[in-house]
Amino acid sequence: MLKNNHRAAGRRRIYFMDELRGFAVFCMVFYHGFYTLAYLYNLKVGMILLDFFMPAEPFYAGLFMLISGVSSDLSHSNLARGFKLLGVSLAITAATYFFVPDELIVFGILHFLSVCMILYGLLKPLADRFDFSWAAVAVCALLFVCTMGISRGYLGFSPQLGMVLPSSLYKTNRLAPLGIYSESFRSADYFPLFPWMFVFAAGTFLGKLAAQDRFPAFMYRSHVPFFSWLGRYALIIYVVHQPVIYGVCYAVSAVVRLVCG
Repeated sequence: MLKNNHRAAGRRRIYFMDELRGFAVFCMVFYHGFYTLAYLYNLKVGMILLDFFMPAEPFYAGLFMLISGVSSDLSHSNLARGFKLLGVSLAITAATYFFVPDELIVFGILHFLSVCMILYGLLKPLADRFDFSWAAVAVCALLFVCTMGISRGYLGFSPQLGMVLPSSLYKTNRLAPLGIYSESFRSADYFPLFPWMFVFAAGTFLGKLAAQDRFPAFMYRSHVPFFSWLGRYALIIYVVHQPVIYGVCYAVSAVVRLVCG
């Protein structure tokens, strides 16, 4: 449906969105902490916590992507945001390459978000011609499901109910950002464009409601100030939390080994 040109004269802050983003970052910090204890310091308690927490990772990562998509419809310049975030993500790749090569991050969530922001910035003039539609969100959900198997060699609901991709595509890692990679590919944090870009895309459609100040009233009120604060400084927290985690985990591992002998 073609959208009208009406925009709210003054947008209210959507505190609930800050809180959801803050909650997602909070979960990511703990997940990375458990991962570090398990794989960098080989602590059993870290592996237990990681195994318990791991099934939830796609959900809070997806929540982070969805909210980033919503925010992109409120941004003055997605291209500027995207290229700045790309610089940060490439710096993280360089840092992991030189300091923790065993935990190299090739195409993590920040790389993913930066590319999505840049692509949306390029396509926004076209996207702005359309209004919010639940049908569009449903199409994004369907495309997400249909591309979930791309890393396993097929498109569709299954190899039998879809299209098997040529095996030659999976002999190189050059297509890793798309979810296509060989057995040698490794990345400590990895979120390829397929299928995750469709979560971000669904957020951009929901963002049209936010841009028109049409979210439910409760979303404009603050409920959990702590998560709201985390959400407003999500990028800074995400960038600095890994060095802090390494230091804390080092101290925890030293204490555990001292106590347990």
